[in-house]
Amino acid sequence: MKVLIVGAGGREHALAWKCSQSPRVREVLVAPGNAGTESEPGVRNVDIDATDIAPLVEFARREAVALTIIGPEAPLVAGIVDAFQAAGLRCFGPSRLAARLEGSKAFGKDFLQRHRIPSAAYRVFTRASYDAAWLRAQRLPIVVKASGLASGKGVIIAQSLDEAEAAAADMFNGRFGEAGAEIVIEQFLPGEEASFIVMADGEHVLALATSQDHKRLCDGDAGPNTGGMGAYSPAPLVSGAIHARVMREIIQPTIRGLSEDGTPYTGFLYAGLMIGSDGTANVVEFNCRLGDPETQPILARLNSDLTTLCEAALDRQLDRVEARWDRRAALGVVLAAAGYPQAVRSGDRIDGLDSAARLPGKLFHAGTRRLSGHVLTSGGRVLCAVGLGDRVSDAQRAAYALADCIHYDGMLYRRDIGYHAIARERAGTDAGDATRPAGHG
Repeated sequence: MKVLIVGAGGREHALAWKCSQSPRVREVLVAPGNAGTESEPGVRNVDIDATDIAPLVEFARREAVALTIIGPEAPLVAGIVDAFQAAGLRCFGPSRLAARLEGSKAFGKDFLQRHRIPSAAYRVFTRASYDAAWLRAQRLPIVVKASGLASGKGVIIAQSLDEAEAAAADMFNGRFGEAGAEIVIEQFLPGEEASFIVMADGEHVLALATSQDHKRLCDGDAGPNTGGMGAYSPAPLVSGAIHARVMREIIQPTIRGLSEDGTPYTGFLYAGLMIGSDGTANVVEFNCRLGDPETQPILARLNSDLTTLCEAALDRQLDRVEARWDRRAALGVVLAAAGYPQAVRSGDRIDGLDSAARLPGKLFHAGTRRLSGHVLTSGGRVLCAVGLGDRVSDAQRAAYALADCIHYDGMLYRRDIGYHAIARERAGTDAGDATRPAGHG
């Protein structure tokens, strides 16, 4: 069979790499891909942008693609799955209406409130309805979000009312384009973040391995929010009891609520969670696809055939399969370009890729392109170095050994990815992975 992966980032490189390992797969096509997918055995790049839906449908039909997996959010929100289905093509991802969970944070918050799924208190504003007096009556810190798609960067955690008002004004004035025409202002939730990702088939749910992302740019969770500077799996924070609680109070009510609303959900569903000190879990946001960079360490641990799991979901048979996991931990470190997450510089030559390829682990490409025999930077997040090890600390050492091979002008990355889990290791409170017993809903 031929498999098509739509997208150009590190998540899509990981998806292509994992699908190419299946004995069922003859070739993996990636549209448009990057320098990493271009050099992956059994993988071919296709020069079609991820949002060019009609050409993608025609290409999949012409190439007799048996399964398409959508990586990024923009084509999902634009209705790419609906277009593939209308053409009789099997495509794994949510419909346009279901993808509103991510496409509009306002819609997502209203959905959570309507179905009594735990999340922070909030208000939605446009420029016309904005109420500065209401904002000034709120306690700090407070979170200001662009409602639309902003590549994971449209979130400001304001420590002062002046900062909150400035964030709202910036969004209304076009800082995030159309994404900021509507904003969500919500209560700040204390706790520790975790990424909870599942596959859904409209009724049944298969939980993937737990993971934890690092959103802030700098060590110690300082600096501005980014699309993600690194992640690891499993997340010891999500113990067996918390895992079961999240499935019971968040994931299953979400899938049930979407079905009740007439928009059954098939695809990857990512719940960004805030876990309180008492074990309570609240939804920070939904993503309607795999997270990036969580995908890279999660798929590095997946021993099952990903194409089989996706096809089971399309056949509404997720309750008949299970995902098998490598017991080792995996950790990914994002290497970013100069200027990230603001205006980034592109075109810097990347050195050390051959040295990294000789080490254990895997270097996934994201913002890269090949020109005249050299691999150059071409985006904010450039590479993700993934290491494996018996403990998170072992995986961290392997990942940084890969990262330390790489050099390009302006390269920046955090040196503390995984520090939450490693602190738990040292304290002797590692709860281990919790995907197995609660893997089905």
